Amino acid sequence: MAHAYTPGLRVTDLAALRKERILPLKGDVLVGEGDSVTAEQVVARTELPGNVHSVNVANVLSVLPEEVPGKMLRKEGESVEEGEIIAKSSTLFGLFKSSVRSPVTGFVESASAVTGQVLLREPPIPVEVDAYVDGEVVEVRPGEGIVVETHASLIQGIFGLGGETFGTIEVVTSSPQDPLDAAAIQPEHEGKIVVGGSLVTSAALEKAVSYGVRGVVAGGIDDATIREFLGYDIGVAITGTEEKGVTVVITEGFGRIPMAAATFGLLQAREGMKASVNGATQIRAGVIRPEVVVPLTDRKAEGGPAASVVAGGLTPGTRVRIIREPHFGTLGTVHELPSPLQKLPSEAMVRVLSVNLDETGETHTLPRANVEIIES
Repeated sequence: MAHAYTPGLRVTDLAALRKERILPLKGDVLVGEGDSVTAEQVVARTELPGNVHSVNVANVLSVLPEEVPGKMLRKEGESVEEGEIIAKSSTLFGLFKSSVRSPVTGFVESASAVTGQVLLREPPIPVEVDAYVDGEVVEVRPGEGIVVETHASLIQGIFGLGGETFGTIEVVTSSPQDPLDAAAIQPEHEGKIVVGGSLVTSAALEKAVSYGVRGVVAGGIDDATIREFLGYDIGVAITGTEEKGVTVVITEGFGRIPMAAATFGLLQAREGMKASVNGATQIRAGVIRPEVVVPLTDRKAEGGPAASVVAGGLTPGTRVRIIREPHFGTLGTVHELPSPLQKLPSEAMVRVLSVNLDETGETHTLPRANVEIIES
């Protein structure tokens, strides 16, 4: 039952992945089952209702609410332009006139004879959903969206910022221990996914934005850098909605933590290839991992998506990362999985494991809940 306690973090050369691409409201699906799609391709489209503006016509014209429908120059459903007169009245043989102008461009939704209010709605907002990854449409949900299957290299991170983006991978540090600083970001990196080593700095992120870099992947980041980059503390909410112009994926954790050698090596092997990147992160109910997906059009994972995505359990030899102090972020290999419960200094009885640490070669015993699997 080890896998029941242990979250997984996937870093794999080849996996079959399925991505749902669903509209927020009913709309039109633009592709069919079996179609090949590219990451940037729009696969479904809909329209969100525009914002509503209320105008108190009865008050402006100084008339009774029941008189408002008769004073309207534009009827329900008719379009209006910003500044256009939509209602008017005159009194005392037409000597005194008053009018109401539309505050927005849109159309008249309703004119109430009960409240005297007129509702104006702005034009609908178009919403398009792209495929996110290069792949094949394996399921169509009429009016809702699709499911895309891709065979790809997958790298999941610990933390991320920003939403979905695409670009060509370029590794800009020589080793996973090297920090990703501003000097590594150059104008020729516009539109690319830049990969660094141990720590991304605030100056590097700002420079990435200014040069039009699509994504930044690094081993670690400081909380002060996040606060300085965003201008606020992120708290515990889900990330991924930040609009800073660049998507960030942190593979190891907070602080100056070198990127895992396997992760860095895989990204080096995929340099020059197109990647789909998403920084959305949620660590509470319904875990969401930031990710880098590199479609491999000439290779296929055996066993299908279900077989390639399901995590295995802890066994001796399993690669893990420690996610609690005092060894937070340290990588290691499971040495032993004692069956009996053991007592912690807090008096709690828990299942433990012993881990051989990569950095020192020492073996430490700790609760199984304090590690996460690095699936490969």
